[in-house]
Amino acid sequence: MAKAAPAEQMKLLDLQALDAKLKALAKRRSILENDPRITDLQDALAVANGELGTAKLAVHDAEVELRRAETDVEQVAGRIERDEARLNSGTGLSKDLMALQSDIASLNRRRSDLEDVELEILERLDGLRAKQAAQQQIVDDIQGSFSGIRAELDAAIAEVAGEEEGVRAERNAFAAGVDAGALDVYEKTLARRGVGAARLFHGKSEGSGMTLSPGDLAEVRAAAEDDIVFCPDSGCILVRSPEWN
Repeated sequence: MAKAAPAEQMKLLDLQALDAKLKALAKRRSILENDPRITDLQDALAVANGELGTAKLAVHDAEVELRRAETDVEQVAGRIERDEARLNSGTGLSKDLMALQSDIASLNRRRSDLEDVELEILERLDGLRAKQAAQQQIVDDIQGSFSGIRAELDAAIAEVAGEEEGVRAERNAFAAGVDAGALDVYEKTLARRGVGAARLFHGKSEGSGMTLSPGDLAEVRAAAEDDIVFCPDSGCILVRSPEWN
């Protein structure tokens, strides 16, 4: 059975208090690092960016369609300009000039139809651009919320990390003054059980929260003061306080 002077065993309670504080800080940091708001905003941002991409593609396609319509109008307008120039020159046979007039009239109707198409595309493009702008605003708002929450969490995480660093330094300094044998047993118990040591107070283990059975209490009474005893339920070291029994 491992042994340590009662005073050294009592030090294990102070060491456990520091380790419990480190554990609580680690849990707090984990909660901050896994804040559900971040996941929710990341999901919302992914959806919003997807919709923004769709809106941008619709605008791009409409712009391509508009350029094509503008080219069609320009080509017809060019033909009309050339035909009118030939007509105004007055050269050619009468029947050719009449045919030219007919072609110009047909081309003007064609240009009118194409300009109607161009106008329709322009109106549709205005709507698509407005939709894209609105979707961009949604993305910007989500990113703004994300940045704000991320900054808040980062500041809180940094604060916890600072506390952890301070407590860990205090813990290391304290552990250096604990009996090496007792410390070794404590560290192994902490790693295996999650709790290294707890007080035995009025027959109750503060490691498990359970009152020891008469048989277990008898075994503790039979142990020497410098014997390291363990909680039968939690497995941690039981440090016997003056009022343990």
